[in-house]
Amino acid sequence: MKRSLLLFVCLPVVALLNAQRETTLTLQLKDTQTTISRHIYGHFSEHLGRCIYDGFWVDPAMNIPKKDRIRLDVVAALKRIRIPNLRWPGGCFADEYHWRDGIGERSKRPKMINTHWGGVTEDNSFGTHEFLELCALLGTEPYIAGNVGSGTVEEMSKWVEYLNADGDTPLTRLRKGNGRDQPWKVRFWGVGNESWGCGGNMTPEYYSGEFRRYATFARNYPGASLKRIAGGANSADYNWTEVLMKSIPHNMMWGLSLHHYTVPTGRWNQKGSATRFDEKEYFNTMKNCLFMDELVTKHAAIMDRYDPGKRVALVVDEWGIWTDVEPGTNPGFLYQQNSLRDALIAATTLNIFNNHADRVRMANLAQTVNVLQALILTKGADMLLTPTYHVFDMYQQHMDARLVPLKITAPDYISGTQKIPAVNASASLDAKGRLCITLVNIDPQNNMTIHTPLPGTGYRNINGKLLHSGAFTDVNSFEHKTKVTPVAFKGAQLKAGELTVQLPPLSVVSLLLD
Repeated sequence: MKRSLLLFVCLPVVALLNAQRETTLTLQLKDTQTTISRHIYGHFSEHLGRCIYDGFWVDPAMNIPKKDRIRLDVVAALKRIRIPNLRWPGGCFADEYHWRDGIGERSKRPKMINTHWGGVTEDNSFGTHEFLELCALLGTEPYIAGNVGSGTVEEMSKWVEYLNADGDTPLTRLRKGNGRDQPWKVRFWGVGNESWGCGGNMTPEYYSGEFRRYATFARNYPGASLKRIAGGANSADYNWTEVLMKSIPHNMMWGLSLHHYTVPTGRWNQKGSATRFDEKEYFNTMKNCLFMDELVTKHAAIMDRYDPGKRVALVVDEWGIWTDVEPGTNPGFLYQQNSLRDALIAATTLNIFNNHADRVRMANLAQTVNVLQALILTKGADMLLTPTYHVFDMYQQHMDARLVPLKITAPDYISGTQKIPAVNASASLDAKGRLCITLVNIDPQNNMTIHTPLPGTGYRNINGKLLHSGAFTDVNSFEHKTKVTPVAFKGAQLKAGELTVQLPPLSVVSLLLD
């Protein structure tokens, strides 16, 4: 049969007269037993800054297409990349959120102070019904984080019942009175958030007991078997994972979370700018990004000792780059621009998750709109797509495809006495037998020639797209929204059973072979 190849590439324009360096990629096409869950491509929307209010949920007087107060241009953009799940209401906010304050007639809902993020007063106009309407518009699964830090077992239990129970109970009558007859049947539930920190400053031993208690009363209802997710480790806290895996019955938890952010400087008190950085800081940022592979490997190894059948998923439900806020913005709103560097971080991290798909079965980029490594930035009625958005668009082919294990031999990217791998990759086969390969070259000076033997596969034709710009600091701004945007690419060849790709500096490549 005729075969074709669809190729997407994102890179900044760097002089193509740079040195050519050789990389070999070997694919194990006969070993495709692991599925890359689409839920790895999930997202996160906290009541933080302008993510919910003035992001998804806008002033009723704003003259843009919307349903109720949900802005539909944002919904349409996210539908295009098929986001599989959306985590809400936090984050740290989840452990001070009381769900009953966000239901019923909006004018009667009590106001609250968001003590974690900017000290602003929220009117609770965006609550449970509004969030689940947003998920319905997006065609995505809701992932709700319950309040363990300042809440009660009863409070979470009743929230699950309100959302998932049918029949005649006081809570189902309350839900119906608020306009929803049928249960939503929400499956994904986080039992607390960052319980080692803002969620209660607990020890792992104490939290393990709390999880068992809360999970016991977070009931399954017909058609709504819960996937309970335990609040896992902060970055390299391997003891936290050890204690939870040892203390919590594995049939009580579907997943165990992990949070890790890429901080350019490695210092939380002065993280570095989102747009003004030199190559030394760029190198350090990419080195910190690649630490995710070590983290996932080590946490997964601990989980393997207690759960060799890999029943419990590793859920990296907060990840991304965290920089200093943009000058002149509220420091509690965590608004940062999004550069080509961030696209390289997103692509590299998604490659890491894909290659660990036997254990990593869910992840959530922080955050969707206007906060941290956002996919979308808004300014009044205006909006733009960030370079990170385009990476998620390019990587869609991996969703629910079968992982193709690979081995890559590539040069190092060297800065002073330090070095990191210059190229990373992942690959998958979809239900139609099409092969997707995603490649990242983080080296800012050198081209890479990628050689991939594909004997006997019969692939012939190559089509492609390219996302490029002049520097790793380039961004999409409201004055120039398409500075970093895809264009046609012709830099790959199939000849004599070998795929050859000329991978420019600072580039992300996605290949689809059919």
